[in-house]
Amino acid sequence: MLQILACGVVIFPGLFFIFRRVLPSIFKQWTDADVVLVSERLVSSIHAIMATTAGVIVVSECSGNIMTDRYWLATYFVIWYGVPYMTYDIYAMYLSHYYRFRVKGHEEYKEHSLTTVNSFVRREFLLVLHHIALLTILLPVTLFFRRDQGDYFIGCLFLTELSTPFVSLGKILIQLGLQDCWVHKANGGMVLLSFFLCRIALFPYMYWVYGRHYGIPVYGVPFHLTLLVNLGNLCILAPQVYWFVLLCRKGWRLYQRQCHSTAAAGSQDSSPPPSPSPPSLTDNQPKGNH
Repeated sequence: MLQILACGVVIFPGLFFIFRRVLPSIFKQWTDADVVLVSERLVSSIHAIMATTAGVIVVSECSGNIMTDRYWLATYFVIWYGVPYMTYDIYAMYLSHYYRFRVKGHEEYKEHSLTTVNSFVRREFLLVLHHIALLTILLPVTLFFRRDQGDYFIGCLFLTELSTPFVSLGKILIQLGLQDCWVHKANGGMVLLSFFLCRIALFPYMYWVYGRHYGIPVYGVPFHLTLLVNLGNLCILAPQVYWFVLLCRKGWRLYQRQCHSTAAAGSQDSSPPPSPSPPSLTDNQPKGNH
């Protein structure tokens, strides 16, 4: 009974449900889209912390012999938490997409339909494909095709989730209107650093560790592995590189915008003060929020 209650099938949808009920009572001005977005990000961060912790434990326990050392968490975390989370997250992403367009007043989003589902899949195709690939590749590999080897590398794959809390925190800070504070800027740096180290550089590292174990150079590792293993790693790595490029572009645009705003503020400070003008009839009117 305790295993069922602790299983991700219960935990992640349950947390999502709780956040959707609690957040509107705290942030009364938020729309349904805001609540669903932040709820999804909070649950995503919780799963990421769990996966990263599991990854650190598995890697440390299996660092003696990276091929034959076993640790139970490598398999059980995938079954009890990884698969349920990926399945839940597809649904949560759909809800976030649905309420975002419903709040904007799109007629076809007045209720759930095949049209809204199809629109979600088309707009978030890469994310949906990523989740399905993990369900159809990581799960069979973990359960059936490893021949009780490679727990160390499964633990390494868990570590790819390290960047997720920083990505989620950035979204939440924007939702709270804190995108101009130093915390958001520092978090942006952590997003790029953690994403690069744990979602891109991690794969060459795993190839290097494998080559060191068998005494072969890193460039010879792909030829030592099966085609299926190389294709599986490529399917996981390719979208990470694409998303990292998008993150770098977004960071560069924000940096340029900050530089332009700083330069504009400096030019205004150095310019002479304007001559006084006669009072306007609208001077005492309240200013709108922009």
